[in-house]
Amino acid sequence: MTVDGSVTGSAGVGLAILIGITHDDGPEEVKYLRDKIANLRIFHGDDDDIGFERSALDVKADILLVSQFTLYASTRKGRRPGFTEAAPGAVSEPLFNQMVDAFKETDLRVETGVFGAKMLVELANDGPATFILDTADRNTPRRG
Repeated sequence: MTVDGSVTGSAGVGLAILIGITHDDGPEEVKYLRDKIANLRIFHGDDDDIGFERSALDVKADILLVSQFTLYASTRKGRRPGFTEAAPGAVSEPLFNQMVDAFKETDLRVETGVFGAKMLVELANDGPATFILDTADRNTPRRG
């Protein structure tokens, strides 16, 4: 990840995590996401043919955290996205920093960009596997 031509964060084998923060997020969501992500079995096992057997903690994954307010963009009306669901920087920056600190408690290598900056984020999706975790879904009963 680069900001103004300088590398601010990088990760090897691990996770690029885009974090969107909305108005009613707080410390409880930070802890939930850290625990869920760190323990989610999404890495291959020792045998490459076995998928989704190991967690980020199991493989000592690098963690690249990127603040991404555009995850809360609404495109329902008009031709320009609206961002009213995204928390303002004064609310989201402290929560994002709490997320960084929470992941550092796992003893995994944690890197970030620069909050609020225009960043060039490059990633290689080896899998491919992409997951969406929404804290609003954690209390919703499972279907099927």
